Amino acid sequence: MDAVLTFLGSGTSMGVPTLGCDCAVCHSADPRDRRLRPSVRIEWEGHTVLIDTGPDFRYQALRAGIKRVDAVFYTHHHADHLLGLDDLRPLSYRNHKDGAPLPLYADDATATAMERVFDYTFRVDADYPNRARVQLHRLTGPVEIFGVRFEPIALRHGRMNVTGYRFGDGAYLTDMNVIPDESLKKLQGLDLAVLDALRARAHSSHATLAESIEWSRILKARQTYFTHMSHEVLHAEVDAQLPTGIRLAYDGLQVSFRIA
Repeated sequence: MDAVLTFLGSGTSMGVPTLGCDCAVCHSADPRDRRLRPSVRIEWEGHTVLIDTGPDFRYQALRAGIKRVDAVFYTHHHADHLLGLDDLRPLSYRNHKDGAPLPLYADDATATAMERVFDYTFRVDADYPNRARVQLHRLTGPVEIFGVRFEPIALRHGRMNVTGYRFGDGAYLTDMNVIPDESLKKLQGLDLAVLDALRARAHSSHATLAESIEWSRILKARQTYFTHMSHEVLHAEVDAQLPTGIRLAYDGLQVSFRIA
């Protein structure tokens, strides 16, 4: 069964252009150098699943024509991955009319942060009639969504534990600089791999281009795309230098892959 992954955003936490910056990438005329905060949509057989809803989510959803969402998975609780949760409200009302709230999935630390930041959404006694109709599920293992298994993949983002996801023969591994050996074992036989690749220079909690190229060689996915890129990555220049089978993502890019 085939699916389509859409990059709703391919940028880093500050986005590109970055506020107040006069660098060549921030002033590039190439639309591939305009990067919103990172998020993806996965579609198959009329179903739609999101990974992360950052602060740009409302615009991303309008641009991509998202009218319904079946589930959202979260990687961690940093602002660039979480703060668009409130913009799920109109989409959750569509789900709620069908008799069930929109399911959200996150690890325990992320779920706890979500409940704190959006207490008016999750608190049982919250007096907010227009809150999102969502139900938060703490991940304890794989989740099946309409015949597709979404498996949490443990990653390290500096000192922080974060969650990547494998879905069928695709995987989304953002905001990380360590893929533990046990996680690598769960990532064999991929058709599509999406990897964090912040920039060429070393970073304390993000993979560099060289590090992600090496992981690409280990994973041996048929196709690999890099995301979460900073304003130190000029798309045309860097993309042309990547090995065969590895490409830079860009906002709005759609990639077909095997999901089941």
